[in-house]
Parts: sequence; structure tokens; C-alpha cells
Amino acid sequence: MRTWTTKSTHLGGWCCLFVSFGWINCIGVFQEYYQENLLRGYSSSTISWIPSLELFMMFFGGPFFGKTFDSFGPRGLLAAGTVLHVLGLMMTSLSTKYYQILLAQGVCSALGASAVFFAAMSSTGTWFFKKRATAFGTIASGSSLGGVIFPIMVSKLIPKIGFPWTMRSAAFLILGMCAIANLTVKSRLTPRRKKVDVMEFIRPLKEPAFAITCAGAFLFFFGTFLPFNYVILQALSHGMSLNLSIYVIPMLNAASIFGRILPGIVADRIGRFNVMIMTTAFSTIIVLGLWLPSASNAPIIVFCVLYGFSSGAFVSMLPSLVAQISPIREIGVRNGTIFLCVACAGLTGNPIGGALLSNDHGNFLHMQIFCGVTMAAGTCTFIAARWVQCGFQLKVI
Repeated sequence: MRTWTTKSTHLGGWCCLFVSFGWINCIGVFQEYYQENLLRGYSSSTISWIPSLELFMMFFGGPFFGKTFDSFGPRGLLAAGTVLHVLGLMMTSLSTKYYQILLAQGVCSALGASAVFFAAMSSTGTWFFKKRATAFGTIASGSSLGGVIFPIMVSKLIPKIGFPWTMRSAAFLILGMCAIANLTVKSRLTPRRKKVDVMEFIRPLKEPAFAITCAGAFLFFFGTFLPFNYVILQALSHGMSLNLSIYVIPMLNAASIFGRILPGIVADRIGRFNVMIMTTAFSTIIVLGLWLPSASNAPIIVFCVLYGFSSGAFVSMLPSLVAQISPIREIGVRNGTIFLCVACAGLTGNPIGGALLSNDHGNFLHMQIFCGVTMAAGTCTFIAARWVQCGFQLKVI
């Protein structure tokens, strides 16, 4: 019975990541569409607050949803998240003004996606111990496939059926996947109801390993989503055809399927912090060494494939790092704390990138440098988190 529950939770968790982070992974499509069509009177930096708010709300709910999971389990989270996510997209389909899209897509839908995301990640963490990184990587591959399907779906349907019905079609697909998740996701732990204590979220920051890991996640995420958000615009500015640019984000997300799974398998053998450091360092090198000088179709496509693989490990590996340095009863709360740090980076990173882009009159250079430098700082901080645990010894950590 336990084996079946483990497998069904794994399936449901995969569906959760497909509709939550998989949807967030297609933000670049909306940045390009809003900038060229629905909101073309607004600057790139102003429009970027919509995907930035999506990212923020996606992770900002972490402390609340983590605590809710620890106290009540995943059932209510999944139900509420399904309603909010679908409702937000339905309201977006009716929106014609900036503030309406900001509230419907940036707040309502994203909060629902957040509840679904944390219910899945926290539930999975209770079932797996030895192969925890592999488990997280497998369900996180759902976000990669979602990031392949949703951008193509949105880009192809808008010219055929219009923006409103495209958003409704996406909402119906999300509703179906969430129905599966609501029936299958379970936690191994019996919920324990406790009073809300803000110190529960702050207290873990007194532990050096956890505090430095939070700092590393914050710094790395500052730059992580800039390629997702701006690579389509950059490709178009360098002469890529509109038909080919539609597939840029799907290519990036398709490569991240392998980036979600393979590093997790390796991490369970050679150490989760070790693999996180290697993949974040590779992401930094790809941004500064390949994206920065890219000025034609071929290098941009190669960048998307390599960056998709290397950056894909970050989201799948981060909860396994938290679980490794946390008591099992505090996994939900601690995931909430670290993803709140990530939320703050997600809220500000894209607008800063958009402001740099606007100030440079459409030149992507300074935005790309900002992306690479913040990711390099995050990598160095993960190295420091490893160092406080075992120094510079060669060991599985």
C-alpha cells in the first residue's frame, strides 16, 4: 500500500509541477506578446513587473503554505490552489488593462500555482530519504515539460483563437492536471496543528549552513529568470524569424527536463551541495561566455539548450538541500523560508533587467552582465555553505 501511495504521490507531484512552475516557465512568451500587442504603450521594465510579480507570488506563499502543510497536510492546499490558479487565468482572459492583468495573472493565478507547488514539494519530501534528490528531480521534470507545451500552445493559439480563449484553454488544461493531483498527492506524516509562530521561519536562519544556503538561493535567482524573460526579445532583435522565436523557450525548457533529472541522480551519489555548485557554476559560465556574445540564431539556440540543462537543476535541487540540513518535521516551514528569499529575488530581478535594457535603448549587454554576475555570486555563496559543513574536504555533502 505504501509503495502505491509513494508512486501516486510522485505522479500527482509531477502534475503539480507541470501546471505551476511549468506555467511560470513560459513568462517570456507573455513579455513578448504584451510588449508587442496588448500593452505596447508601456515600457519593457513596466511590463516586466507582471512576470516578476508572478515569480514573487509563486514563492512568496512559501512560509504560509509550508506552515499550512505542516499543520493540515496537502489536501486543502491543493484544492485552494486549483481554484485560485484557474480563476486567475480565467480573469486574465477578460482583462484588457495593465492593472487587471497584473492582479489576475500576477497575483491570483500565481498564488494558486504557489499553493499547488508547495503541496507537491513538501509531500514528496516526506516519502523519500536516500534518493530524495532523484525524486525531486523527477517531479520537477513536469515543470520542464509544462515549459515546453505551454509556450507553444500560447504562441500558436493566440493568432488562431485570440488571447482570451487561449488563456481559457490553458486554464482548462491546468484544471484537468490539478484534478489528478488532488486525487493522488498525500503526505507520509500525520499533520500536527500548532499555533503560528513567526520565529519558526526565522529561527533556522541562526544555523550557518541554512542561512548561507538561503543567501545563495537569493543571489542566484536574481539572474536565473532573466534569460527566460528576455531571450525571445534578444533573438528577435538579432534577426531571428518570429516563427523560429516561438520555439526558443520550449527548447530551453526541453533541455531542462534532463537538467531536472540527471543532476538529481548524480547528487544522490556524490552529494547534493557538490552537484548544486557544479551546475550553478556551469550556468554562470554559459551566461557570460555564450549568451553575452550571441548575435545570431545558432549561438542563441545553443545557449538555450545548455542553459536549460544547467539551470534546470536549481529548482529541483534546492528542496533537497533544505531537506538534507533540516529535521523532517520542519521541511515545510524551511522550504517556505528559503523560497521567500527566492521570491524577493524574483520580484526585483526582472524589473532591474528591464530597466537596464531600457536605459541602454534596447542593448542587452548590461542586463546580461547583471545576470551573470549575480549568478556567480550565488555560486560562490553555495561554496561557502558547503565549506561551513565540511571545509574543503573532498567528500559527499
